[in-house]
Order: sequence, then C-alpha cells, then structure tokens
Amino acid sequence: MLVGVLALQGAFAAHVERLNELGASTRLVTTPEHLDGVDALVLPGGESTTMSKLLESSGLFDVVAERLRDGMPAFGTCAGMILLATDVLDGRPDQRSFAAIDIGVQRNGYGRQVDSFETDLDVSRALLGDADPFHAVFIRAPKLVRLGAGVDVLAEHDGVPVLVRQAGIMVAAFHPELAPDPRLHAQFLSHIHQRSK
Repeated sequence: MLVGVLALQGAFAAHVERLNELGASTRLVTTPEHLDGVDALVLPGGESTTMSKLLESSGLFDVVAERLRDGMPAFGTCAGMILLATDVLDGRPDQRSFAAIDIGVQRNGYGRQVDSFETDLDVSRALLGDADPFHAVFIRAPKLVRLGAGVDVLAEHDGVPVLVRQAGIMVAAFHPELAPDPRLHAQFLSHIHQRSK
C-alpha cells in the first residue's frame, strides 16, 4: 500500500514520519502525477485557504476530487479536515473544499494561535483497542458544527466531536502527527486494509 501525503504546505513531514514509523510506504504529493498508484491520501494541518489556492494552481484539486469520489480513503487533520468537509462556514468566497465527508466546520473555531492548547482525549476503544487517552494538540483548530447522519464520532472534547469518520474518510480537528503516538495513523492504515479486502 502506498500512502500519499499532500505536501503543498503545512505539517506534512510529521505525517510522513508517523507513517514511516509504522512501516508504510509514503509519497509526497505536489503534482497530479504524484497521485498515480497512491492508495490513500493524508491532508495535513496548515493554512486551509493557502492550501486551497495551491491545490488549484498545481492542478491537483480536480484530480484529488475525482479520486475521492471514486472512493480513495483520506485522513485530514486540522486544515485537512476543512478541505474534506462539505460545509465551511467562514471560508473565503474563493476557497474550495472536497465535500468528501458530511460535516460542517468553522475555521479557527477554537480561537486564534494564542488560544492553541493540548489535552488528552478519550478515543473510542473500538478504534484504538485500549483505554489509554490520546494526547491531542489543537492549533487554530476548526470546530465541527454540523454532523451528517452517516458520520461516526470517534472522540469528543467538551462535548464537541473532534475526531470523526464516514466510510473511508477520517478527519481530526487536532494534529495527531505532532504527538509521539502513531495509533491514529495505524488505525487509518488498518481501516484502509479492511476496506480493500
């Protein structure tokens, strides 16, 4: 299995590190050609409007959108969650998203950079298989404000979903790649394997 990591901007190197720790083959994706042979895609945290513009200027947006419509699994974190959401409440008029998961998000819903925080999350035992909390890093994080009927909640913070999944798409409002804990990336890889059987 080959996992692409969108590498236009943001924390893509940390995702590659986590995936490599798990023995996954990875490829940095910066052009449409880099998607050839890729089985899944990670969309990292960063600045969602900048990433949206770079997806357009690189010619990647329509190619990624087509692959997602065809069922390519994806894991979006922070800005990646915004890019995969159906509704972005406060996005710029020229900002596009892939509408790959039926959620509505508010950009910077937890506040500005100075409001960034870290916390331990109780992630679904069915997801991680143990009761140990996951240490989550929230940096200018999006807040989930609408949840579609087919979306499963995997973790919450103060009663608000922060980790959700629908079919092959998983998104997190936080940055799991910035914690020295590869369990969410491992779960994403496992879910891809199960869906491909």
